[in-house]
Amino acid sequence: MTKKKRISRRVIRENIQLGMLTLPVVALLAIFSYWPMFGVILAFKNYKVTQGIFGSDWMNPLFKNFDFFLKSQDAFRITRNTLLLNFLFIFAGTFCSVAFALLMYEVKKNYQVKIYQTFSILPSFLSWVAVSYIVYSLLDTDKGIINRIIEFFGGSPVAWYTTASYWPVILLIVKVWHSVGLNCIIYYASLMGIDNELFEAAEVDGATKLQRVIHISVPQLIPIITMMVLLDIGQIFRADFGMFYNVTRNVGALYSTTDVIDTYVFRTLINQGNIGMSSAASVLQSVVCFITIVTANAVVKKISPENSLF
Repeated sequence: MTKKKRISRRVIRENIQLGMLTLPVVALLAIFSYWPMFGVILAFKNYKVTQGIFGSDWMNPLFKNFDFFLKSQDAFRITRNTLLLNFLFIFAGTFCSVAFALLMYEVKKNYQVKIYQTFSILPSFLSWVAVSYIVYSLLDTDKGIINRIIEFFGGSPVAWYTTASYWPVILLIVKVWHSVGLNCIIYYASLMGIDNELFEAAEVDGATKLQRVIHISVPQLIPIITMMVLLDIGQIFRADFGMFYNVTRNVGALYSTTDVIDTYVFRTLINQGNIGMSSAASVLQSVVCFITIVTANAVVKKISPENSLF
């Protein structure tokens, strides 16, 4: 047996456990991410259930399914809502996650950090259906906790579920509350990797705690912040369907500020049963997301090459 073959077998033996650990992830990606990509052709077909995907006729013209979204009178509204709300979520979510990670890093007692982490992560394990009932218990016009507090101080109840202008802020608060705990773990782990000698040297030089955070902690987080923001930007043309559909309870009066591409396509699919149209919208979202993340990465690479994704 040649030396090269012996080395190859040794490498395989040493990494077989890691390879086994990756199998579930590879299987999930193959089943739920790569295999469904064959369904892209539905966007270009007049799909009939009896004829199947490959037996259905091609659309004539080929891009006719895309007209449903691009020529819709609601296209501007739902695109605006999707982009603006996602921008808000990215900015506020990143800021709160980083701030919370920095605060936890300043807590030197491990048991306190674990308590804070546990309570902050718990909302992330709640389904959006459960969250919707929590929000409803707070905002219900007749029995909601917030309206009861407003009445206690002499105010008038607010019809939250018929007033669209409040909901960008409500959804922002719900989104940050639901995700900040899980996201901050990534930033906290990065902070734990910082050499303590940097903080000790800064303290000897007379730097305050705030100055140490600004000049040491935050710069060390810039690469991971950039990566996370780029990944979020790659999904900016998609919305969290579970949140927008359940938390708003699909109330028509709120559509002007809460209706996004995913909920609009879902309603169209339910009402018309046209799978080709919904597939076309999904393909359009994927293409725009791809262009967005490539463009954003190119900008980052131009400014700071070491912080780009690729």
